[in-house]
Amino acid sequence: MSEGIENTSLASEQVKPSVVKWALPFLVLFFVIFIDQYFKYWVKNNMILHTERTMIKDWFFLHFTENEGMAFGMKFFGVKGKYALSILRLGVAVFGFWYLISHIKKQANTFFLVCVALILGGALGNIIDCVFYGVWYHDMNDYQGGYLLGWVVDMLYFPIVETHYPSWSPIKPGQEFVFFSPVFNLADTAISAGVIAIIIFQKRFFNLHVSNENPAEIMHEANIEESNISNEA
Repeated sequence: MSEGIENTSLASEQVKPSVVKWALPFLVLFFVIFIDQYFKYWVKNNMILHTERTMIKDWFFLHFTENEGMAFGMKFFGVKGKYALSILRLGVAVFGFWYLISHIKKQANTFFLVCVALILGGALGNIIDCVFYGVWYHDMNDYQGGYLLGWVVDMLYFPIVETHYPSWSPIKPGQEFVFFSPVFNLADTAISAGVIAIIIFQKRFFNLHVSNENPAEIMHEANIEESNISNEA
């Protein structure tokens, strides 16, 4: 009897992830990279830096800009910081691939794997900008680049709300207020979507629940079950 239980346990451990578990996350990953890079290529070759095109009335524009640092235009300590940031991003990408593959092998929730693929695909999309755009687009860049010194291309601008701070506001009284003011790209969108989805569905992804059972009772039941198995054997 004990041998049968051990064989069943070994068989369950040896179950391999389905084709969907492998294929879907990587399809999502490569789709994010492709659509992000294609859109950036189109913007670089069809728009002039710091110009914009109206897409939907007054709240959606293509605004071509480039940033040398992190997401939404944040900077990071000059050229040395740029090298460090690009190398850090490469390290994060390697970790991301390891994390995705290891969780595919662990038969993680498929939707969770898709979320991880969104985050990794978005990260790789921006990494390609940082690593290669300083060389690939050297003739059309407004900066002196090189490998690891490329600037990230941003173009999505959604000034959904445009108003002014009240004159009595302690913060920027009377000045213009725009929501949402940062310009971003499709890679940023994929990363944000993946992170938000994981936060919203974390209980489903990680089986988080609070047990009402007493730990002593759980241990007692486990001992009884083990004793019964031994008697049957």
